[in-house]
Amino acid sequence: MSTFEPTDAVHQQMKALRAHTRGGPEQLVYEDAPTPPAPQGDDALVKVAAAAITFDELTWPETWESGGVDRTPIIPSHEFAGTVVGTGPDAHGVAAGDEVFGLVPFNRNGAAAEYVLVPASSIAHRPSGVTAVTAAAAVLPALTAMEALDEQLQLTAGQRLLVRGGTGGVGAFVVQLAHRLGIEVTATVRSAEAAERARRLGAQTVLVGDEADRVAPASFDGSIDAAGAGSPEWLYRSVRPDGRVIMLQELPDAELAKRFDVDARFFVVSARAASLARLGESLATGEFEVAVAQTFTLAEGRKAYESRGRAAAPGKTVIDVAGVRAA
Repeated sequence: MSTFEPTDAVHQQMKALRAHTRGGPEQLVYEDAPTPPAPQGDDALVKVAAAAITFDELTWPETWESGGVDRTPIIPSHEFAGTVVGTGPDAHGVAAGDEVFGLVPFNRNGAAAEYVLVPASSIAHRPSGVTAVTAAAAVLPALTAMEALDEQLQLTAGQRLLVRGGTGGVGAFVVQLAHRLGIEVTATVRSAEAAERARRLGAQTVLVGDEADRVAPASFDGSIDAAGAGSPEWLYRSVRPDGRVIMLQELPDAELAKRFDVDARFFVVSARAASLARLGESLATGEFEVAVAQTFTLAEGRKAYESRGRAAAPGKTVIDVAGVRAA
């Protein structure tokens, strides 16, 4: 066990990206903020090296409040990699000096800062050879894909899966993992260029466009909406009776689920050390392609959140906290 005691002026303050008022990227400011206190219980204090962005987190209620209580000022970005600098007395599996990656609970301050306080159960060791930027970029989409396939869809080799948004953040990992499991994947994408990538990731069939009229009714064992933005009827219609439809960004349409006799579900991913360790092994062996669209410094954090939809390449947007810091 080790503890971190911020006793001097340098350690009492850190640089962070914060929002003092609920809203979008326009509310984010790069400023001095209090360093998290010495970790207690099972918490670990991590010096952040990289923090990945989920743009929609600024719209989530838990970003701004916890138990109905306002949390502002908040620090965004919950997917991170860094170095443990201290642990609470009940933290197990990690120690000061360990290189780790993980997921901060969504109702806590995130990792767009020089330090973050996170439960030790929500982190795992980052394998050597896997960069902090890559590890941070993989955390949330890969964990979501793993949980969706392992616990929600529960498909087996030879079964058929329809993925809406097969080259998006989560969709790309769903396609890769399902292919590795021997599941036959059909993916929908928005462009011919994306179709080529979907095939490379493991999709046997790729449909360009968001109107899957060519999909026969009840022809899949399960489907997953990795694109969000509405709940298209074909996502339900394409699945056989008693098959599963998984939604990631909104509650399922109960009327459509009843009409097509499918088990429609919504879930929020949970960070578990065992799942993160499994992800780390996959990253170390190169089993996953991890796409990073662009990186920004911490001082450019607001610009990073404002960049939604502007990246020329697919993949996550990452704040390189350990990079050159603006004064």
